[in-house]
Amino acid sequence: MLFGWFYFDWTILIVLPAMFFAFWAQIKVSSTFEKYNRTITRSGLTAAEAARKMLDQNGLFNVQITQTPGSLTDHYDPRNRTLFLSQSVYASRSTAAIGVACHEAGHALQHAKGYAPLKARMAIIPICNLGSRASFPLFFIGLLVASTNVGAWLMFAGIAFFSLSTLFQLITLPVEFNASRRALEGMNSCGLLYGDELNDARKVLSAAAMTYVAALATSLLSLLRLIVIANNNRRR
Repeated sequence: MLFGWFYFDWTILIVLPAMFFAFWAQIKVSSTFEKYNRTITRSGLTAAEAARKMLDQNGLFNVQITQTPGSLTDHYDPRNRTLFLSQSVYASRSTAAIGVACHEAGHALQHAKGYAPLKARMAIIPICNLGSRASFPLFFIGLLVASTNVGAWLMFAGIAFFSLSTLFQLITLPVEFNASRRALEGMNSCGLLYGDELNDARKVLSAAAMTYVAALATSLLSLLRLIVIANNNRRR
């Protein structure tokens, strides 16, 4: 069984559908971004300028915007109220880049308005980080001594810790979908994109949302796999 844990056993089939889904979602978001990153907006604004305009219209003058290395590494950090826009987004004037930048501005709006799912996600990050580090070592040690009561408890503890990361992925879904909704509303009300341009940005954000759905599916099926492995070992 331990050999199967590291290389192959039938329980890997539980996770395979989610792995394929995650692979497809990553390809989809990359190809969609690349497609609409070639479409320059009529406004001529850069993504950073568009996000700034959206933030200012909502009174978030204290939120800073800065560039960060990499491609599609964009994120909002609520600890220092800063939007980090990737090199492929920051100075781009494309519909794709503006959609991504305004999505991150949507997270800043959530933070300013005390959006409950975002607050919940921020609150559980420390314990989720602990859980993600401890889950597999605990579960593996439990497998080594699976025939004992201690082994069963260690496997249960590993599963419990891993479930925290699944909870994090679950809470992330409404946070990301809501940020995209706020972005689309903001791009429309601020006149950042027009007509078909707004539809292009919507396609980019929809593709990005699928990566979060895939992450949740992968986490749920991985959790199920751990439960199945634990049950199989307890019966021996």
